[in-house]
Amino acid sequence: MSILLSVLAGVLAVYILLYYTVFKGARFKSSVSLKGKTAIVTGSNTGIGKPTALDLAKRGARVILACRNKQKAEAAVYDIRKESGNSQVLFMPLDLASLKSVRDFAETFLKSEPRLDLLINNAGVIASGKTDDGFGMAFGVNHLGHFLLTLLLLDRLKQAEHSRVVNVSALLHRLGSVDFNLLNTHKDLVTGQSSWYAFRAYCHSKLCNVLFTRELANRLEGTSVTCYCLHPGVIATEIGRNMGLVQKLVYPIMSKLFFLDPEGGAQTTLYCALQEGLEPLSGRYFSSCALQNVSADGRDDALARKLWEVSERLCGLA
Repeated sequence: MSILLSVLAGVLAVYILLYYTVFKGARFKSSVSLKGKTAIVTGSNTGIGKPTALDLAKRGARVILACRNKQKAEAAVYDIRKESGNSQVLFMPLDLASLKSVRDFAETFLKSEPRLDLLINNAGVIASGKTDDGFGMAFGVNHLGHFLLTLLLLDRLKQAEHSRVVNVSALLHRLGSVDFNLLNTHKDLVTGQSSWYAFRAYCHSKLCNVLFTRELANRLEGTSVTCYCLHPGVIATEIGRNMGLVQKLVYPIMSKLFFLDPEGGAQTTLYCALQEGLEPLSGRYFSSCALQNVSADGRDDALARKLWEVSERLCGLA
């Protein structure tokens, strides 16, 4: 019995050590006010997007919830207004799996909103299937939709005295690659539709987020706009709602033991959006509210430039 208790105590000690050193993550603390400023947060009706939007609303920002699901988004608007005491929280429909929807959103926003200070490209999916335009779902939603959205709103961002673009990437970008031949032939970065391919596509799309941020920073040099990308931590969210049966059975157990809650997962996003003095680090990658290194591919300027050019063509901008 004493041996068993010792083993259990050891397992508990290892779990506590891992949780607080690897999984728990850092907390962003700042009293900065956002009164008079406007922010867009994509995918902000659930997951880490919702507490991100809530924090911005509590600071006095006008917050646009850019979401696909109207019912969930309107419920989130109600919750955020009630908890923050800020009535300047609005829903605008945006389906990142449709380039037409992205263009419609940008047109509506530019006609109705005179300023934009923060664009937080938060939405993300792990899913197989195709977008409305025939692209792989992860590539189309996680990268291409946000790429087009950012470019369509860039002039409005430049009009602000200081503005930021924040792209939510992931540590899994280190497992990603970009195969331009596959993009040309399959409009995707993978060739299959299984759960394994969906996971691989997600990793590739997160590398695209890193590369997009790097090239965007290069192109924005000398302007009032800076940009950052980040790993939010391992989060218990709905991002895996399209996973297979086995993964769905394992996911709740793992999330309870090891994953951050959505509020914890929002901390590095808020750090990149609000931390003072980050401007010299535009284009860089953060995790646990601190600067981190990216993979070798993530530092490849030629790759980042080519991805930009290909993405422009795929969006019909070139």
